[in-house]
Amino acid sequence: MRGLWPLRPAIDRLKTQLLKRSWVVHTSHYCNNLNRDSMDLNHSSSITIPVSGTIPNASNSVGDRKPIALWPGIYHSPVTTALWEARSKIFERLLDPPKDAPPQSELLTKTPSQSRTSILYNFSSDFILREQYRDPWNEVRIGKLLEDLDALAGTISVKHCADVDSTTRPLLLVTASVDKIVLKKPISVDKDLKIVGSVIWVGRSSIEIVLDVIQSSEGGSETSDMVALTANFIFVARDSKTRKAAPVNRLAPETEQEKVLFEQAEERNLLKKKKRGEKRDFESGEVNRLKALLAEGRIFCDMPALADRDSILLRDTRLENSLICQPQQRNIHGRIFGGFLMHRAFELAFSTSYAFAGLVPCFLEVDHVDFLRPVDVGDFLRFKSCVLYTELHNPDQPLISVEVVAHVTQPELRTSEVSNTFYFTFSVRPEAKATKDGFKLRNVVPATEEEARLILERMDADSMQ
Repeated sequence: MRGLWPLRPAIDRLKTQLLKRSWVVHTSHYCNNLNRDSMDLNHSSSITIPVSGTIPNASNSVGDRKPIALWPGIYHSPVTTALWEARSKIFERLLDPPKDAPPQSELLTKTPSQSRTSILYNFSSDFILREQYRDPWNEVRIGKLLEDLDALAGTISVKHCADVDSTTRPLLLVTASVDKIVLKKPISVDKDLKIVGSVIWVGRSSIEIVLDVIQSSEGGSETSDMVALTANFIFVARDSKTRKAAPVNRLAPETEQEKVLFEQAEERNLLKKKKRGEKRDFESGEVNRLKALLAEGRIFCDMPALADRDSILLRDTRLENSLICQPQQRNIHGRIFGGFLMHRAFELAFSTSYAFAGLVPCFLEVDHVDFLRPVDVGDFLRFKSCVLYTELHNPDQPLISVEVVAHVTQPELRTSEVSNTFYFTFSVRPEAKATKDGFKLRNVVPATEEEARLILERMDADSMQ
């Protein structure tokens, strides 16, 4: 080896030249106009690599009509494109409604089976799809699944409201609220997944849709054992021209199960109407709870050295992020896709829970969500999160309640309005907890009366479910 040392500089120069020549060979097929003979390896050369769209058949448009692959929503999920392809005729009318068309003249009566729609994820055989949905723990990304649930619920509402008369103007359907989303078992990304949904109840202008996420498990032969997640969405109909509430087609349940679901939804709707507009007054017992919470928080503010080390102020659990809403995030009506908002809120809530617990969280459920204000392209959207409270009664499954509030901010007008408030519940992954001896979650205490009231209201709302 020592005898070869004088040759080392020449060998290194030869390696460099071979590497440069190899780079030229591997990149030259991207550069049709590149003159190989004029390339000087002793000087830096500018290489242009052309980039083209990966959407199939994007150029196959008919006249002025865009292909379905370029409609709004493609950037959210493969599910959106698949749903629109399957019902292209209905969605074309929504994308380009007839001008000056009259509203639907006569309401139809439809059955839940007429709106029932299912989608299948071939995770076991489709590697690309599997990678799009995989999270770091080899489970399905819940945030992306929330997007898909909203997209499927929207498709089902459109199917129910579709008019047989193609000359009438279609309704504008928007997500009004999410009643509940509950995860019943972890969802693997290695097994095929199915989502089934249908309309279970309608009011004058509102529609309730139930969705079941189904995945078979070893040893689980019953259908109920296969349901991994359930979700209830409420959509409302608006006249696409006047933007006022519009009546929707009626619903006629057929099976006993459909009739039970209809009655349960009817009871929930009546209870919501009863509670709507009611202002809660704290009774004497609750006032004492309020004072006790504030007393503990006051110690943190006034005598932090004497505060309970197993507690933390609510304001110290906060996280925040913001974004400008882009055209790629809009739905077919030009507004920001509700599923996108849920996705972003979930990601922040997950991060908040992670930072608070110090261990990987496990999602359990989304509580009732109201979509109070539409979000438009170009809006400045801010998400603010905090841990509201923890429950430590069950050491095997401690609970973390996280609130995420989405604000539409308009700096020019110096205004900020709440568009959505989300409530998520997490636990801690058992396998993560097993790696940390003496793990214990902190209690969350308020520093203001407003925070104390919010904590008590959420505690009571969760205990009633």
